[in-house]
Amino acid sequence: MRYIDYFKLASENDEAGYILSYPAKLEMRCYSDNVYPFKIFPYKRLGRLDFEQITILYGGNGSGKSTLLNIIAQKLALRRGAPFNNTPFLDEYIKLCECGFTYGKNAPKGSRIITSDDVFDFLLDIRAINEGVERRREQLFDDYNEMSDPMRPTFQMKSLDDYDELKLHNEVRHSTKSAFTTRRLPQELSGKSNGESAYSFFTNEIKENALYLLDEPENSLSPKLQLDLASFISDSARFYGCQFLISTHSPFFLSLNGARVYDLDSVPVVTKRWTELENVLIYHDFFENNREKF
Repeated sequence: MRYIDYFKLASENDEAGYILSYPAKLEMRCYSDNVYPFKIFPYKRLGRLDFEQITILYGGNGSGKSTLLNIIAQKLALRRGAPFNNTPFLDEYIKLCECGFTYGKNAPKGSRIITSDDVFDFLLDIRAINEGVERRREQLFDDYNEMSDPMRPTFQMKSLDDYDELKLHNEVRHSTKSAFTTRRLPQELSGKSNGESAYSFFTNEIKENALYLLDEPENSLSPKLQLDLASFISDSARFYGCQFLISTHSPFFLSLNGARVYDLDSVPVVTKRWTELENVLIYHDFFENNREKF
């Protein structure tokens, strides 16, 4: 399923017209010289992107692939989690862009952009919760040890206000430390590695019948998990009505069957086969040069 057919960026004439009118606007912004995202894509001679069910933005650091994802996400008002690099000129730039939809005038409900920062925040949340669980575990151990100390005087109930305390002491007498702690301890969210948790984040967030923009999903993932996620993305597009726009330089995603790949390192930006891309050729040459070691 394709929900968006194309995206037109601001043309060189659009940008020139705006920049000629912006000295007064610039003055209002304390003479900032950062007009991001203006002055990026005319240099690359990139005016329009045409989308397949899976479309990939390839390029090195600073190539503009993440910027392009954020521009499209903002134009489509997609749901996002973590904040991103924004300037007062982004909204002005977006007004000069155009998106063509296959049906209607909006992306389907549930569509979103998922960035590396979203995954990182998720991993930090898991770590913070698990650290809280660990602190609670240590406190429960201390409570058990204190109440089970044979040198401690036997607890005597003096009023109904002491009833819960009495129950607690009786439970300690008839429980192991492990059983006492387990009954009171919230479960840790995950016993998985960062990579496994990141993979589960993607598979939990991606639902049926929606558009997803993924910014470098390979971060935190081992090659095996990158292959697993690539397979999940392929199945989601083929069988579950999803459309994907992915920025990446991972060969495991670049090689997705049927994907249209834009090379943002080229001027002008062009589509290429994944086997023609510089990063992939570097991998190829490295393994070819070490073939006898396998």
